[in-house]
Amino acid sequence: MNDLKSILLPGVDNKRPLVIAGPCSAETEEQVMATATALAEKGIKIFRAGIWKPRTKPGGFEGVGQAGLPWLQRVKAETGMYVSTEVANAKHVEEALKHDIDILWIGARTSANPFAVQEIADALKGTDIPVLVKNPVNPDLELWIGALERIYNAGIRRLGAIHRGFSTYDKKIYRNLPQWNVPIELRRRIPDLPLICDPSHIGGKRELISPLCQQAMDMNFDGLIIESHNCPDKAWSDASQQITPDILEYILNTLVIRDTKQSTENLTELRSQIDLIDNDLLDLISKRMRVSREIGTYKKEHNMPVLQSARYDEIMQKRVILGNSLGMSTEFMQTMWEAIHEESVRQQIEIINS
Repeated sequence: MNDLKSILLPGVDNKRPLVIAGPCSAETEEQVMATATALAEKGIKIFRAGIWKPRTKPGGFEGVGQAGLPWLQRVKAETGMYVSTEVANAKHVEEALKHDIDILWIGARTSANPFAVQEIADALKGTDIPVLVKNPVNPDLELWIGALERIYNAGIRRLGAIHRGFSTYDKKIYRNLPQWNVPIELRRRIPDLPLICDPSHIGGKRELISPLCQQAMDMNFDGLIIESHNCPDKAWSDASQQITPDILEYILNTLVIRDTKQSTENLTELRSQIDLIDNDLLDLISKRMRVSREIGTYKKEHNMPVLQSARYDEIMQKRVILGNSLGMSTEFMQTMWEAIHEESVRQQIEIINS
């Protein structure tokens, strides 16, 4: 994807963050126009609204459907804003294009389904509309990149990615876990791909939107897609994660945007220290693996199983507590030790089976 083009549209400032805002769902023409008018007065250039709403279970509000597309046309005509909506199949694409929708995005449930993404890609052939692809519901980077490649192979060059977090069964502070390492790796793999954060779906609560926006900016995301409603508490879907246009303006005005063009020459010495420490880490890990292999040899000679669950639990608990005392998070310590343990087990299994 080395020939990607800008997703920016005429009249939209080329500065961070690009902001796309509007209600989770287009509910009524009055609600759409009231929200769009308020957002336009705040300087928002791109309006978003869900026309078709994929729901986890049947019976909930699933969007007004095609009837809402003329409302978006009216937003364009009366406010001068660009309009965007989600598409999940070829029919959605056809209707959106017929009604001059300016930007399309593919939702997390759809991007997890290669058949659905390919259907959308086929419907997009011959067009030049910007398309944004949300990450799949599970943290599968290859699946995310695969969805992007399908749209790219259809000839779309105005392509971007939306990070909306990842589903989990565990009860966490976030609705969807950010797992920032996944979009960071996506940027490393495709450096020119615009990256937009969806703090509404990551947080799931309006009070989390501001800190998530700031974190996205600190990680050099290009833009934000935020759910904004004229009466959030009365929203027909996702009421708890929507904010008023006034609150949106406040959040955007308080964002600190770091200077990405600032020279990094002054960091050279510190980065050299990091390189030396990384070398030391690799050396220590190598020594640890050598000891693990010796343990594997002992287990083979004494016909012992590789996995010793009690010992692993003891190591994990002690290391996490020690890491916490040194200022490192529990999640980081667990991830690091799980990876080290997995590699130790792999090497011991090689020895036992040799």
